[in-house]
Amino acid sequence: MFLETVSLAQLLATEFAVLIGCMVALWLISIKLGDVSFIDSFWAAGFVVVAVFGYWYTGGGSGLRGLALVATALWGTRLALYLFLRWRHDGPDGRYVAMISKVKGNVPFYTLRYVFLLQGVMLWVVSLPVQFVMASPVGTPVGNIATAGAVLAGIGFFFESVGDWQMARFRGNPDNKGKVMDRGLWRYTRHPNYFGDACVFWGLYLMALEAPNGVWSVFGPLLLTWTLVKWSGAALLERRLSRSKPGYEAYLARTSSFIPWFPKKGQSDAA
Repeated sequence: MFLETVSLAQLLATEFAVLIGCMVALWLISIKLGDVSFIDSFWAAGFVVVAVFGYWYTGGGSGLRGLALVATALWGTRLALYLFLRWRHDGPDGRYVAMISKVKGNVPFYTLRYVFLLQGVMLWVVSLPVQFVMASPVGTPVGNIATAGAVLAGIGFFFESVGDWQMARFRGNPDNKGKVMDRGLWRYTRHPNYFGDACVFWGLYLMALEAPNGVWSVFGPLLLTWTLVKWSGAALLERRLSRSKPGYEAYLARTSSFIPWFPKKGQSDAA
């Protein structure tokens, strides 16, 4: 136990400082490595940092706090490890390479602002449900809404972890080079991993509804869902694949964009 009584404002401010400190440290590492791509793995690990630090800082406890801690740690640890190993195997992410190649001026200063600090602020906002839960009274019980949130987060964890596993197996087979992944969960949604992400954080939001003023943490899952669907997630990926991968337009036509559903009839399932 660190502090017996912590206000929500105090916790939010402290978590913000912790995340910014982590981002500055990672930025210094990126300068030495000459690559910023590993930041994606910390995007997931950062939520674990928020949950673990908040749990410790506010005195721990079981019930609602423990549930949010376990849910966040399971999701974040798996995804962080997956993204870190992918970065180690694939090398620099082409998105970051292309972005940095267009920079005019001081590249490290640019990456500090638009890669590390920007993601730090976004991570802080998206993690609001977890922070609200950690600021709830010690021993707050798990009610029906939080239980529903745990179920929704579990569904999200399944979609994301299984979707990532299926994609890794598909990409690991040389016979699939140049083909479109339309098997397993990817047959029913073009982005099972992103759909899973959204479910996890809306599940955490349901948990936060049982914390004082938790309704205001809605900005976290709203921001995450918008980025996944409209900004740096599905929209960006689909534009790139539509230009570079034969057969992807047909896949777009027959497959649900986000929420899983059966493929449209009359459309070929061939990659």
